[in-house]
Amino acid sequence: MSQKRSIFEEVGTQTAEQKPAVGGMIDTARRGARGAIRGWLAVLFALVVAMIAVGGLTRLTDSGLSITEWRPLTGALPPMNAADWQAEFAKYQEIPEFQMQNKWMDLADFKQIYWWEWSHRQLGRVIGLVWALGFAGFALARKVPVGWTRRLLLIGVLGGAQGAVGWWMVSSGLKGSMLDVASYRLAVHLGLAFVILGFIAWYMFLLGREERDLMQARRGREAKLFSLSTGWLHFAFLQILIGALVAGIDAGRSYTDWPLMGGQVLPPDPFMLSPLWSNFFENPGLVQFIHRCVGYALFAFGIMVLLRGRKSAHGITRAAFAAAFIALCAQVALGIATVITGAPWQVAIVHQVLAVVVWVLILRARFLSAYPKVTSIRGA
Repeated sequence: MSQKRSIFEEVGTQTAEQKPAVGGMIDTARRGARGAIRGWLAVLFALVVAMIAVGGLTRLTDSGLSITEWRPLTGALPPMNAADWQAEFAKYQEIPEFQMQNKWMDLADFKQIYWWEWSHRQLGRVIGLVWALGFAGFALARKVPVGWTRRLLLIGVLGGAQGAVGWWMVSSGLKGSMLDVASYRLAVHLGLAFVILGFIAWYMFLLGREERDLMQARRGREAKLFSLSTGWLHFAFLQILIGALVAGIDAGRSYTDWPLMGGQVLPPDPFMLSPLWSNFFENPGLVQFIHRCVGYALFAFGIMVLLRGRKSAHGITRAAFAAAFIALCAQVALGIATVITGAPWQVAIVHQVLAVVVWVLILRARFLSAYPKVTSIRGA
């Protein structure tokens, strides 16, 4: 029997039978293991960054064609004895890169480039395994938050596609008179890596805050700033693709003077190849010229976005746009240094890794313009 309560009893008094209030629908919905999934994504993020760096070093050391077969499973094991090494070397000796450029190589030289390409592919296998084990584990434990299954599955699908694109790229250099992989295929391969990295980073940003917080923050979305940062992100992606074209044909070493090229604004013979369109992919002077011009335009656009970002009502958002612009400034300066020094691999690889930093910082600024954080009334 329930006890009678006095009409004079204070409203705030809680009896033993009273239960604490429960939250709303957002609180009661299955939130899953958001923190654990975010940690798993952080591991994948670090592995993809490492993959981009190792891929860059593989290209800079001309190692990408050292493995002439695509064996996703059996290729995980490297040559185990002298006979295996000789067999792999014999396969490499059949492709144009060896016959026209690297006939001087012996087995010891071949091993050096082989290990770069093997490491690149092995890292791809590790990424696939980490994704598969993590996704299966969270799914079987029913710890995936509501609405996140497709998002996490997308990362795996894109990763699988990346493996196929990688072989599509390598196969372009195994026949005809090609001494390297096709530059446009290299651009697709690198571009897809940045897309995967972008999705992982964006999901990490989302999982770093509670769903209730995100829904509330979305009401303060700065639409104009979000639109500008989206354009800035796409602009940076275009420059990354053009940078891959530069790397694919070693265009960074074609002209080492700056700001001119060969003593003039436009490099000599910019349209010497036929058909005309091939100059935009295969003419080192023109490709480097385009990369420079797009870099200048990206920097100018970044100034405009920064000025707009400084008008944000939120201090964290303003700081995010400033950080992205500072990284862009460093990237422009490093790009000039890369050209002047003739693109040595030590400088070139830092230039590529810094592109990752710029890409992620722009993405973070975009996220904060969509989901701003209000730190205080004074900060607002």
